[in-house]
Formats: sequence, C-alpha cells, structure tokens
Amino acid sequence: MHQFKELEIWKRSRQFCSEIYETTSYFPDNEKFGLTNQLGRASISISSNIAEGSSRKSNKDFSRFLEIAIGSCYEIETQLLIASDLNFLTISQSDKLINELSEITKMISKFKSILKI
Repeated sequence: MHQFKELEIWKRSRQFCSEIYETTSYFPDNEKFGLTNQLGRASISISSNIAEGSSRKSNKDFSRFLEIAIGSCYEIETQLLIASDLNFLTISQSDKLINELSEITKMISKFKSILKI
C-alpha cells in the first residue's frame, strides 16, 4: 500500500481540483448542471482514484485506478476545450489549465510505469 497523502501526483491533482472549482465559479449560471458540474466531478475523480487505488493490496489494482485517473484527465481536457470554444474561458486560462493537467497526466503515467506489476 502507498500513503496517498505523500504522493506528489495526489497533491498536484488536489490543487488542480481547487483551480477548476475557482475557474468554473465564473461560468454562466445556466452551466451549473452542465460543464461546471462535469468539470468539478472529473477533477475530483483524479485525486479520488489515486487515493482509492493506493489502498489496494496489489500494484496491479492500483495501476487500474491510475488508468481511471488518466481517463479523467482526458475528459477534463476535452471539457476545457469546449468551455474555451463557448467563450467561458479565455485562451490563456484554458492554456494554463491544460498545461497543468498535462503535467499531472505525465506524472501519473510515469508513476504507473514504475509500479512493479
């Protein structure tokens, strides 16, 4: 088992979740149950799957949860691009979030690759 609170991927994804919530608080009210909700849920999913996977007894199980976290990263990237298309985000806001997300995705992938399965 891994101590998820000590994992940099968990810390960064948790911080990223806060950034998503801060950013989406400025989305139009009619998006409360649309992109705002989807982005919030997907961003929570990253750190949550890292935490849940870390409790598993095998690295193979943990690896599966990391795959799910990566899937959530790709989901968020798509949603951020759509939010940008709809002018809910500026290009610089979108780029900043997508760059941070890309770093998190790479970190999770690298961590997953070093797990002994």
